[in-house]
Amino acid sequence: MSSPMIRTVVVIIVLLTNTFELNYAQASSSAYDAALAESLDADDYGMKNYVLVVLTTGNNDISDTEQKSRLFRGHFANMARLAKEKKLVLAGPLMEADPRRGLFIYNVATIEEAELLVNTDPAVKAGIFNYELTKLYSSAALLMVNGIHQTIQKIAIE
Repeated sequence: MSSPMIRTVVVIIVLLTNTFELNYAQASSSAYDAALAESLDADDYGMKNYVLVVLTTGNNDISDTEQKSRLFRGHFANMARLAKEKKLVLAGPLMEADPRRGLFIYNVATIEEAELLVNTDPAVKAGIFNYELTKLYSSAALLMVNGIHQTIQKIAIE
């Protein structure tokens, strides 16, 4: 390429880069809601610390269907209680992932706090599930999932 053409390409790249940076800066600053970020305990990136729990198949295979049903009702009731207390951010089964069975995301900063919470689950206590705990750094907006979910849930899981 000739020198004038190189200068033209460089000028175009600089202009495009500056336009992108300006648009990006405007979009991120105009969308920022300081009160919401503070209410969710978000850092400057809109993120916060959680603990991810992966439930795995436990060592206790309970064959009594009534006992198993009672334990799973307790499992769901415990999740509902923790969600209401704003400790459980997200939960759900893992599909086709044996021996991994499900996950929780807890609104706590330490593994120790999460271990206390997961051990309140009757299915964990009974050995139906084992668990693995990992720190997770993710969007503080996850804290809004339960409130939104209630508005779209037609039938409660019991």
